[in-house]
Amino acid sequence: MNTIRFYRVSDPFGEFSNFAPYAITLKGTWPTTEHYFQAQKFVGTEHEENIRLIDSPMTAARAGRDRSKPLRQDWETVKDAIMKEAVQAKFTQYADLRKLLLSTADAHLIEHTRNDSYWADGGDGSGLNKLGLLLMQVRTELREAQQ
Repeated sequence: MNTIRFYRVSDPFGEFSNFAPYAITLKGTWPTTEHYFQAQKFVGTEHEENIRLIDSPMTAARAGRDRSKPLRQDWETVKDAIMKEAVQAKFTQYADLRKLLLSTADAHLIEHTRNDSYWADGGDGSGLNKLGLLLMQVRTELREAQQ
């Protein structure tokens, strides 16, 4: 099976990264899917809006990981659904991104970095690659919607 690894925005398939500069409209407008995802950790608080207004996705990610802020109690049970919501928004709101994702056919999509063992592959394949799996799921749903 063909495998596509992605991570840095500037690399091939960097558009798949949550740091890629594609604003999404989902309960408001967010500069990137990373901004939306991180802000949802604090939904209904001033931290949600503060993260939306941050200039860069890296800074938004750092703000979302700040454990001095009150993380929503159900975060561990809702985080995968929130990420899927963000990914779906991104790939349905941009025709060029939808086309790129569909162009990967049945390739195995892997967020490749040692920095993350949940959303990515942990750098050595031992990670869960949840973002890659969600991208493949959205790709299947987009393909089925075309038929």
